[in-house]
Amino acid sequence: MNLPVFDQLKASWLLLVSALQSLAGGSESVVSFEWQLPLLLLLLPLPLLVYLFLRHRKKDVAALLLPGDLYLPTESAGARLKGAKGWLIAALVAWILLVVASARPTWIGPPLDAPVSGRDLLMAIDISGSMRESDLYSGNNSYSRIDVVRQVASEFVGNRAGDRIGLIMFGSNAYVQTPLTFDHETVAHFIREAVVGLAGRSTAIGDAIGLGVKRLRDRPVESRVLLLLTDGANSAGVVDPLDAARVAAENDIRIHTIGVGSDSQQSILGMRFRTQASELDEKTLIKIAELTNGRYFRARDVAELRKIYALIDEIEPVESEENNFRVQHELYMWPLGLSLLLSMLIVWMWQSRSEQSEQKHEQVI
Repeated sequence: MNLPVFDQLKASWLLLVSALQSLAGGSESVVSFEWQLPLLLLLLPLPLLVYLFLRHRKKDVAALLLPGDLYLPTESAGARLKGAKGWLIAALVAWILLVVASARPTWIGPPLDAPVSGRDLLMAIDISGSMRESDLYSGNNSYSRIDVVRQVASEFVGNRAGDRIGLIMFGSNAYVQTPLTFDHETVAHFIREAVVGLAGRSTAIGDAIGLGVKRLRDRPVESRVLLLLTDGANSAGVVDPLDAARVAAENDIRIHTIGVGSDSQQSILGMRFRTQASELDEKTLIKIAELTNGRYFRARDVAELRKIYALIDEIEPVESEENNFRVQHELYMWPLGLSLLLSMLIVWMWQSRSEQSEQKHEQVI
């Protein structure tokens, strides 16, 4: 999620407040707070143990004899003690923050229900040159085939909560735009951004089916579905559409085919007339659906395409099974950042103090 830095800090702060509230008596069903690596908190007393160990091993050091005329300025005992306490407190705080960050404090949100159907659904969409034709009507307004498909198909994806959905685009060549995923927002985004002619101007239906079979055959066998949408006949590629459909049937993959394109066009006077020639190979699309126990649909206008996707929702319903999960948000960056800043401050103060001591020593000499 691309948020400005300020919004990210604000969101993290709100999560931190919620976590502290949950520690004060919040219900587990609402929010909770956990340590991912709680055993690391046992390292907190380590500096104290090191101090006690070194203290017992402390030995007397012989005094250094200096010439009588050599005078070195030294800090008073009170100043040294005050400075030592300051350094010690700063170092201890930095250590505590570092250990807390290493233990990975985590805010855990309320339980959420996510419907899961286990269905693997691939959408193969034709983006050949003919998809620019504006012959799909909604009332008296005409729209290009690709514009209608962008809108209706993206709406269809948004209603398939729980399915793993993938996207294949094909023209003269077929390629996977998005693999099977639960991230429906990304799939819908790529559908809305489909560019006509990007994969070539011809139509490789057989290659698109073959690529879909390759992506689906290794998935669980319960439900493998391929939705093939095209407005033409197979005119490119190396795989015959019917041969690819037979391979799909052998792998228990259902193919629902959708033929897009109107039988009428608009004349100069605004009247529609029927055309005899049609690029759509309905015979092959029907055969593909029959071989794979799927169905063939024909969309001649916007309303029909919407009805087709509604029918597919009925034929391939989303299951009602739900999985519970809870959103986790890591909070380690707060103590880690503070520890880093405090460490940098200690180093800076130490360097400044060393430079001051050297200057005083040079003045005396």
